[in-house]
Amino acid sequence: MTTTIRPPGGHDSRPAVSSSVRPPATGPAAPAALARCVAVGPETFAAAHWGRAPLLSRADELPNPAGFTDLFSPADADELLSRRGLRTPFLRVARDGQLVPADRWTGGGGAGAEIGDQVLDERILQQYADGATLVFQGLHRNWPPLVDLAGDLALAIGQPVQVNAYLTPPGNQGFATHYDTHDVFVLQVDGRKRWRIHPPVLPDPLERQAWGGRADEVAATADGPAALDVVLGPGDALYLPRGWLHSAQAQEDSSLHLTIGVRALTRYAIVEELLALAAEDPRLRAGVPFGADLAAPDDVGPELTGTVEALRDWLSTVPAAAVADRLRRRLWPAARPAPIRPLAQAAALRELTVDMALTARPGLRWQLVDDRPGRVILRLFDRTVDLPAVCGEAVRALLTGAVSRVGDLPGLDDDDRLVVARRLLREAVVVPA
Repeated sequence: MTTTIRPPGGHDSRPAVSSSVRPPATGPAAPAALARCVAVGPETFAAAHWGRAPLLSRADELPNPAGFTDLFSPADADELLSRRGLRTPFLRVARDGQLVPADRWTGGGGAGAEIGDQVLDERILQQYADGATLVFQGLHRNWPPLVDLAGDLALAIGQPVQVNAYLTPPGNQGFATHYDTHDVFVLQVDGRKRWRIHPPVLPDPLERQAWGGRADEVAATADGPAALDVVLGPGDALYLPRGWLHSAQAQEDSSLHLTIGVRALTRYAIVEELLALAAEDPRLRAGVPFGADLAAPDDVGPELTGTVEALRDWLSTVPAAAVADRLRRRLWPAARPAPIRPLAQAAALRELTVDMALTARPGLRWQLVDDRPGRVILRLFDRTVDLPAVCGEAVRALLTGAVSRVGDLPGLDDDDRLVVARRLLREAVVVPA
């Protein structure tokens, strides 16, 4: 049965904040990724839980009766630790609430692999046997099933995600009670783990407001009654909004769970970009009077009044497009599109014909703008592609899925269609359908 814990103060009446431009979550993959993590529909999750309250979903309420071992299993963890040349920072080791220095479990990998920060399996064995928790980081970048899940989930919720795994020996606890500055989905893969959840000491903390700065409040709250005290078994899932206190302890067997972190965009990010744009206003660049003592309230008062007035006047003129552009440059690089296969992509370039079908790279964020005479600019997450304006209709049709066959690209002859398609393949904007 799904379990919801309400935040202190009753109903959360904060207005929703729209997400930035992103690819549509079309097809079954994106909704299915969210359905693996929560046992309620997307609308219910968004309205009642997202950023508001924890949600416990039991295995028998979720769509995959086999649980999450298809995503990452104990055998997969052993594979990474022993045969993949894993390096820091893709692994951390924690014991008694503290990180174990990496030089105690890393070293060179022998002839031809002398790099000194590689995970050494025999040293990891010693750490784990002595009760240390192993934290696999960045699995959304190096473990294929989790690369796919992370990409689909990011589309479903419109925010960048990251995936870590925690492997804890029987009866041990990797970290003391703390809170995260990002939302998390916990997927219990193997074993059983007891989670104790307490309300926030600071609702909606920013990344700069880590729990260590409120350690006394966290400890005092953790000594009180838990809002949720539950044991997760294989196939169970738990959603925690940022700021909710939690600790987790493995039970009679070792425990393996995945933590999917969501780095949601906040209104404070908009404030930061507004302040960066404020440097364009000469009144806000002006220096303070000669000899002013900014440690004295009497001197600061007039300057504060003048600054607030200037800032208020300037804010009333800021175009939304300028803020959106800065947020795009901040957000898009945090959510990479789906991986491409460079060799297969190069082969498609060599074999390209007007009969080949192409499609936009899954998860790719893009904007097509024509703010330069005779040119059209395709903005991507890490660069821009400059094309003649006559190509704009064809590029838009291909990226929106209006057409897929190269020979059907509008507004061009076949020679130009091949030129445009080849450019987009080379730039990894499109892939063979």
